[in-house]
Amino acid sequence: MQQEQVRSIVYALQQNVRRVIVGKEDAIELALIALLAKGHVLIEDVPGVGKTTLVAALARSLSCSFRRIQFTPDVMPSDITGFTMPSLQTGQMEFKPGAVMSQIVLADEINRTSPRTQSSLLEVMEEGQVTVDGITHPLPRPFMVLATQNPVDFVGTYPLPEAQMDRFFLRIRIGYPSVEEEMDVLARYSGTVSPLSTLQSICTAQDVVAMQEQVGTIYCSREALAYVAKLTALTREHPQLALGASPRAGIALVRAAQACAVLSGRDYVLPDDIRRMAIPVLAHRLILTPEARVRRQNVEQLLSALIATTPVPGSRT
Repeated sequence: MQQEQVRSIVYALQQNVRRVIVGKEDAIELALIALLAKGHVLIEDVPGVGKTTLVAALARSLSCSFRRIQFTPDVMPSDITGFTMPSLQTGQMEFKPGAVMSQIVLADEINRTSPRTQSSLLEVMEEGQVTVDGITHPLPRPFMVLATQNPVDFVGTYPLPEAQMDRFFLRIRIGYPSVEEEMDVLARYSGTVSPLSTLQSICTAQDVVAMQEQVGTIYCSREALAYVAKLTALTREHPQLALGASPRAGIALVRAAQACAVLSGRDYVLPDDIRRMAIPVLAHRLILTPEARVRRQNVEQLLSALIATTPVPGSRT
């Protein structure tokens, strides 16, 4: 697939999702960047701002299989991954696929289920496969998990473990709409037909896979790679961070910068692509020290300062 075709499809997807999501251009674009980069998305915000609607709009825009998993305390790991049981016809053990055996998976309110059930997604998100009773079952392509969660201080939530957070390619925060945007939302949803039900698919699963392969061809210079490596290393050395960015985070940042370049119509990565994607890709993976939390430090602010003060390798500054 040519780069012009990719941009044309991505633009059509943006326009389609905008029919449902009002004003949140950055959130829509980040979701599409994650799709192009084969990444999973964590959408974290308060209830009622459109987290689930954003995922549903993206899923309806793709001719891909879609499953929604509503996470509650009684959801079991086997509900997610599947299980084996004897067949009544043959007596042989037969695999019964779980809810995750789909191309686009909405893990709704993921932090309302137990850590044991949360951990059932670790292999799924990292390796694109499910292992049940020693037998590995590959997941369909493309495969993407979009999880929503409420802030961790809400009642009935379980914080996601560090290993789980590190498997999310990026985090999106939607935020409340402006007064004008909210008026538009009220007008669109005051009729008898929901805008979501009118969406048509824009591209096929094969188109998505082809676009993802195109992202991998985007050139990233050694200077750009050095810049990413420097940023991730600095997070590990920061005195106010107890946990810095992992090598997986660095790989994700490069991939996100490549997808960002595609959206900008370029076949090479610029430092601006890396700077733009650094906070969405890295911030949710970092953990403040207890002292920094007491002082009410903010991870995004610390990361912004780090980006602002880190020179690009090979530049004159």
